[in-house]
Amino acid sequence: MTRTIDKVVLITGASSGIGEATTRELVAAGARLFIGARRTERLKALADELGENVAWQELDVTDGAAFDAFADAAAERFGRIDALVNNAGIMPLSMLASLKRDEWKRMIDVNIHGVLNGIAAVLPRFVAQENGHVINVASVAARIVTPASSVYSATKHAVRVITDGLRQEHNNIRATLISPGPTTSELGHDVSDPNIAAWIKQGLTAAQSPFAIAQAIRYALEQPDNVDVSEMVVRPTASPF
Repeated sequence: MTRTIDKVVLITGASSGIGEATTRELVAAGARLFIGARRTERLKALADELGENVAWQELDVTDGAAFDAFADAAAERFGRIDALVNNAGIMPLSMLASLKRDEWKRMIDVNIHGVLNGIAAVLPRFVAQENGHVINVASVAARIVTPASSVYSATKHAVRVITDGLRQEHNNIRATLISPGPTTSELGHDVSDPNIAAWIKQGLTAAQSPFAIAQAIRYALEQPDNVDVSEMVVRPTASPF
């Protein structure tokens, strides 16, 4: 049984994949969405399609001041903020011996600092209103490591730890970790090693729809304020990961 979600929700990485699917899922459930990403033409098209309950602003999650401004704009547009979905992430997998230092740094900046910037942008509001919900999208890589995923897995394990730390520090703010298995999205499009890119492409042949993750996020948001769905791992049935 689903419930109407009478909440204002911020979503990062909303221009495609899980972020776009979550936007569609939540607006259908009655939520008001403020969505962000770097590709503004996609954000605008999505907001224009879905109507007045979806507003957007360009967002680079690695820029703390930009994230603060994003949250301020959402509060001005809809009057409050009830939840944040930290979904933006990148996955340029590579073997450590490839020494792709720029890619390592970018993953750490987006996948870890981006999540922390989001938390920092909403946490003072949540503390003041004694209510709020942070949903961080991680990965099954938060629990496992494979060849080429060392740095990516490390960033997602960090997100897992940060999420549970947030949960423990506040008894009236909910914190949820969503860890998708292989999911159809643009994640991994920036892999520079052709052999690893081919391996990812093969692994996505049995990938689940991003709407599977959107529905998990919706489920977490639907729960009453005294129920915190702390962690969900959502995999394709046939996935080995």
